[in-house]
Amino acid sequence: MTIKFGGVLTAILVSLFNFCFAQKGSSLHGKVMVNTNQPAAAATAILISLPDSSIIKSALVDAKGAYRFFNIKQGTYTVLATMLGYKQTYSGWVNVTRDADITVPDISLPARDNGLKEVSIIAKKPYVEVRPGKLIINPAASIIADGQSVLDILSQSPGVRVDNNDNISITGRQQALILIDGKATNLSGADLASLLKGAQGSNVERMEVITGGSPKYDAAAGGIINIIYKKGKNIGTNGTFTASAGYGRYAKGSTGISFNNRTVKYNVFGSYNLSANKTYKDFYTDRNITYQGVISSYNTDYTSVYKTLTHNFSIGTDYYLSANHTLGFLVSGNLSGADYQKHNNLDIYNKGRLDSAIKANSLLERDIHTLNYNLNYTGQLDKKGKTLAANLTYTTNSRHSDEYITNNFSNGSGNIYRDPLLLQNLSPTKMHNWSALLDYANPLPKDGRIEAGFKFSSTKTDNNLVFGPMVDNVYTSDPTFSNHFIFDENITAGYVNYIGKFGKLDVNAGIRGEYTRSKGNSVTQDSITNRNYFNLFPTVLFNYRYNDKNEYALTFTRGILRPLYDRLNPFLYFVDLYTYQSGNPYLRPEYTNNISLSHTYNQDITTKLYASFMKGTSFAFYQQNDASKVILNTQVNLGKTYVYGISVNAPIKFTSWWTSRYDIDASYQRYVADPQYGNLNKGTGDVIINTKQSFTISSRFGAELTGHYETPVWYGINKFKANYYLNAGISMQILNKLGKLSLTGRDIFKTNRDRAYTNYQNLDMRTLDRREYQVVTLSFSYRFGKKTVKKASQHTTGSEDEQRRMGN
Repeated sequence: MTIKFGGVLTAILVSLFNFCFAQKGSSLHGKVMVNTNQPAAAATAILISLPDSSIIKSALVDAKGAYRFFNIKQGTYTVLATMLGYKQTYSGWVNVTRDADITVPDISLPARDNGLKEVSIIAKKPYVEVRPGKLIINPAASIIADGQSVLDILSQSPGVRVDNNDNISITGRQQALILIDGKATNLSGADLASLLKGAQGSNVERMEVITGGSPKYDAAAGGIINIIYKKGKNIGTNGTFTASAGYGRYAKGSTGISFNNRTVKYNVFGSYNLSANKTYKDFYTDRNITYQGVISSYNTDYTSVYKTLTHNFSIGTDYYLSANHTLGFLVSGNLSGADYQKHNNLDIYNKGRLDSAIKANSLLERDIHTLNYNLNYTGQLDKKGKTLAANLTYTTNSRHSDEYITNNFSNGSGNIYRDPLLLQNLSPTKMHNWSALLDYANPLPKDGRIEAGFKFSSTKTDNNLVFGPMVDNVYTSDPTFSNHFIFDENITAGYVNYIGKFGKLDVNAGIRGEYTRSKGNSVTQDSITNRNYFNLFPTVLFNYRYNDKNEYALTFTRGILRPLYDRLNPFLYFVDLYTYQSGNPYLRPEYTNNISLSHTYNQDITTKLYASFMKGTSFAFYQQNDASKVILNTQVNLGKTYVYGISVNAPIKFTSWWTSRYDIDASYQRYVADPQYGNLNKGTGDVIINTKQSFTISSRFGAELTGHYETPVWYGINKFKANYYLNAGISMQILNKLGKLSLTGRDIFKTNRDRAYTNYQNLDMRTLDRREYQVVTLSFSYRFGKKTVKKASQHTTGSEDEQRRMGN
């Protein structure tokens, strides 16, 4: 089978190569120099068509000052060369004929004045950029992003959904794989949320929401969010200082600094952020139970007030072994401590009359420590552009969670009818991950490229739960709840990918294979669950440029979503005496096939038709015992999900001072349960609208409004009511435009909450999930250090291959 598959794949690739080699077209090349007659390494060459001045292509200038454009149509062109610290310069007009190789006269860039004022006059990136298979979010283009965490920015980004439990999803509410600088975080749940809450958005260069990815990435069923941090490209030292203070019901604040020091031989960069936050969460549940003709109501009023103190840091270096080889090392970490004061009131009604009440108060102390160590290498192996990149990463994560609960009991009259029940809930967790990646790229004639790579990942989690009541002034362990669970997982993956250009058609096609071995060992229960499986994940992206204004893209991806580690843990978690949560060691991966067809007009307005087919979709499922009134919440592979939709992303400029953006997603979703989970076969419509209104008040003042609206929608067995909110902000540039003050308001009308109703099988339940609203934040940021570059002959950027590997 392997030999046959390899032969078929080889035949396909050979055919693609032959087709590629057969293409004909004109090419255009030249050099960009600085006024000292040295190569302008790191400059950008932009090919412009005359007479309409439309941009055709752009390319980075290499270390020798050279650039080249392939597959150029007949016509008249000019080349614009740009470089920070130098004046923009055009070449003369160039007439391109059929099947010609044309040399453009050298372009010499004169230096600007060294004043900071001159350097600051640059074009501003849009907040959202549309690319085939992905959206690019530029936080620096939004004044609301100042002083916010990375998780806050994601929650306000088009195409991204962050619920009140900090779960991040994109297409069809599928969980997204989170990458940082192209590398997996290996974290999930509360650990991932803690990392993203502690990271400042001011340190982020851009976020890529990838739905039509490359096989070089992990085969994520729900797509990928790649968070790329800033790294200076200029010789010299510079950085940014930020500070913010906010208030909702409670005070909160953060401060941080990021820096970059670049020389000819090395680049040292790092950041440190400290954030302190006090906030709350309300959760209400009304559950009706009918048993033997009697209707009972179990109504829960839960409030949690929690304080967190988070340290987020990174320090790294890139050492340039030569002009084409870079060795890098990075250490990053997140240290978070939190104290929760939890109050849970359960009122029990029988036949409409209050029967009894249980009030549970607890104090929870939780610490999360995450450390990452990364060693990386990138190199260009020859003059033709062969590249090799290697990464070795070790991640360690430890979490301890100590909770002590006091339950007080009263009857319908408010009188105490039994002694308090004291409980302890201890749940320490440790996780270790090793991952190694190797990526190779080989350029082909006519602007083509073959990529191949290998990845190995090994993860071990060690979880221990000690739960039990106090007996004779001593806490004991209840074997019904307490357990020791160890989970081991090894994933071996390899991929091959072809990138080519055939006239107006760009092709990105490849396949990834992943072999997974996992073992879940419930030590206390003497139960072992083994899983071994191999899957192939093809990826195809065709992008056709019909003309200068219109592009069409067709994508197909197949992906997998493996269960979160904590969802595999069979622990039985105590919520109250009638409500429990449990992991599921038999939870299987989800598989998704995604296909989309999109049209982009003028590189701005994109319309996309898409469809997703999910098998083994994982949902929260409730199992209720009508006699005991106990409800158990666990994750199960409910069945299949079908999603069909259309999305529109459009910027609109009303006036010179008012621009807006609208991102609309309308879909039809159908959920079909497997027989063991009932007869669910439910279709539902869903419309999500995100808008951003930006106002330029003056050269120093700006304002912004962002809004979100989602129609009522079914999700699994739960029906959610409409969700909507509005954020606002205003900013002012100060200190010669090196500093900025921003005042922002989040959820200014107190409307952002999740409201759901469940009526499935014997379950009749309503829920309300709400977090702190009307939070006002004042933020300050200041850019310091050198803003101009030295002579280009004294340095090379050394980061082009890294940028390409991250999908740029």
